[in-house]
Amino acid sequence: MQRTFRTPAAALATLACGAWTLPAQAQAPAPGILDPEAWRQCAATTDNSARLACFDAWARSQQPLTAPPATGWSAPAALASSASSAASTPAQASEAAAVTTAAGDAGQGLALPVAPTNGGCRDPRYSEISRFYELEPGSDCGTFSFRGYRPMSVSAVLGSRVDDQPHSPSRGSPDSETYQKHEMRIQLSARTKIASGLLTGPASGGKDSLWFGYTQQSYWQLFNGAISRPFRTTDHEPEVFYVYPTDAQLPFGWRWRYSGVGLVHQSNGQSNPLSRSWNRWYLMTGAELGNRWQLHLKAWKRIHESTLEDDNPHIQDYIGRGEIKLGWNVNDQNYLGFTARGSLGQGRGSGRIEWLRTLGEGWNGGKSNLRLHVQLFSGYGDSLVDYNYKRTVLSVGLSLLDF
Repeated sequence: MQRTFRTPAAALATLACGAWTLPAQAQAPAPGILDPEAWRQCAATTDNSARLACFDAWARSQQPLTAPPATGWSAPAALASSASSAASTPAQASEAAAVTTAAGDAGQGLALPVAPTNGGCRDPRYSEISRFYELEPGSDCGTFSFRGYRPMSVSAVLGSRVDDQPHSPSRGSPDSETYQKHEMRIQLSARTKIASGLLTGPASGGKDSLWFGYTQQSYWQLFNGAISRPFRTTDHEPEVFYVYPTDAQLPFGWRWRYSGVGLVHQSNGQSNPLSRSWNRWYLMTGAELGNRWQLHLKAWKRIHESTLEDDNPHIQDYIGRGEIKLGWNVNDQNYLGFTARGSLGQGRGSGRIEWLRTLGEGWNGGKSNLRLHVQLFSGYGDSLVDYNYKRTVLSVGLSLLDF
């Protein structure tokens, strides 16, 4: 019979690992307080079962049970409090004191880093805004990988009317077409992060980012066989935007989360008289109330074009010079959103109400990204060629959110 001999140090490590397998209420060390050298003791254990149990216990202790504080600016008090309350042994009390001291230093200007988690921008413990813009180290998914931007959707739409002969004051009008009021709308949209940490340091609790996004929206006369089912119009919208994390308490429990600046080009790729295009830069900001409400504000300024180059004069007077978007997560399955665009004193603009209902489940029982999407739009700028044409559109379809 083969026997396994252990050194005294290995035997002690085995005993320590065995202690970790006792009920969590009695033996599990507090997250963040575990001796960082414990894994070396596990590695020194020669008994395979004991070594595996030792590593399992060590791995579990490294994963936080709740999301870390949102940013380093608000972390010191929370970390000091949790560290002090978790300390139950002299060694843990020593660690807690170190955390409390570090928290005090952070309050004096040294930002305390937030430990990342495995989920990154898919980690549901972070808020939706934090995951979408990757505002924290723990909600970061890295650079140069594709993410969803606006919903990718396929919808059947019915308009109150359709623009058979789009008109531009500088380009005139084409020949009239016999378009139908019912058609299909297809939207493709994606983004990628091209840089991060440009102004926020590695020790900061927040993380800034630079993004490139692209959105394409097409109206397709699928049911109009009399004119060979053409795409009535397609808009292309590439943009570059920068997002800076913020963390400040606002009235009524709201929390300010980000600010940003961007540059966007929009065009339909047509020749005259259907050519439409414009360029603008914008400022944006956003806040949240828990994980139920979101508020996004955006204001833009058109980049000037000469009269000869302007395909859509005074477009900002029709589409607007800014927008406000309010989102409400009614529950885990349903979302309601309201978006308003306009210009002060112009009396134009648009409004959009939308409802999204989650369909099915994602991987491992998580929330699916597929939604039933119902939308009602009324006003100007439903598409770029219709920038000066007012209509109401009801659409029903399927949307794929951040993939």
